[in-house]
Amino acid sequence: MGFVTCGSVVKLLNVRHNVRLHSHDVRYGSGSGQQSVTGVTTVEDSNSYWSVRGTSTAVCQRGTPVRCGQTIRLTHVNTGRNLHSHYFASPLSSNQEVSAFGEEGEGDSLDEWTVLCGGAVWEREESVRFQHTATDGLLSVTGEQYGRPIHGQREVHAMLTANQHNYWRAMEGVFMKPSEAPGTRDNGSPLHTEF
Repeated sequence: MGFVTCGSVVKLLNVRHNVRLHSHDVRYGSGSGQQSVTGVTTVEDSNSYWSVRGTSTAVCQRGTPVRCGQTIRLTHVNTGRNLHSHYFASPLSSNQEVSAFGEEGEGDSLDEWTVLCGGAVWEREESVRFQHTATDGLLSVTGEQYGRPIHGQREVHAMLTANQHNYWRAMEGVFMKPSEAPGTRDNGSPLHTEF
């Protein structure tokens, strides 16, 4: 299966800076004061898993390939908060702040991102962009590093300029397969419908 599907749990790698999209229960000391979102070089960190979900108004059936141009939510698995952006300045670069927001996967319309990719669906090997639906900002990393308490982690923010800093690729994760077609069993034999 060469595409990303709804319900998949993935790590997202910023291709230019080689860091994975990350969050943890540490709040920004400025801006919104919401849960911080950063980029980390560690591959193994469980705080870098995000669940690919539909929006509150558009259900994304589990196992369905994510279409290019589709609006999704990315929910941080360990804290249940959604990838979020708004018109607060990010702490280091003064671009647009990206945070994690909501409770148990429910936040608001500022949690919605449009997947920008080249073909019909989001291919696993493809580098894609995520555009914040409400503000048009592109999910980006430009290399600024935090000091304590999250030393060495990179700032993740949104910016309006499309460039090499806003390409992401799905890496490690659990990719949900499309559901069985109606009328088939797990072993592939058709259901017997005669009585």
